[in-house]
Amino acid sequence: MDKTRSEETARRNDIARQLSLGVTVTNRAAKLPDLEGLLRSVRTYNDFTEKNDPYQAHDMGFLEWRGERVVWKIDYYNEMLTCFEDPISDTCKRIITVMLAKEY
Repeated sequence: MDKTRSEETARRNDIARQLSLGVTVTNRAAKLPDLEGLLRSVRTYNDFTEKNDPYQAHDMGFLEWRGERVVWKIDYYNEMLTCFEDPISDTCKRIITVMLAKEY
C-alpha cells in the first residue's frame, strides 16, 4: 500500500474506531468485566508501531483487559456487507470486531 493510501486508510479507520462506528463484540469478549471500559480503550487506542501496524493502516490493535489479551480488527465491506471493499472508497463500510486474542 502506498503512503498516501495508507495515510487515508488510517485516517478513516481512526475516525470509525473513535466514533465506535460498526462495532461488533464477540460473545466471549462481551462477557469481560467492564465492557464499556474495554470499548473506550478500543476507541482511544494509539499504540501503533512498525511491528503491530506494518502498513500503517491502523486496522488492528492488541491490548490487555482484565487479564485477557484482546484484539480489535477492522474489515472493509461494500454497502450490502457482502464482499470486501476498497478501504478508501466512499462506499466502504467498516466493521470493527472486538474479540479475545484466542478467538482470532
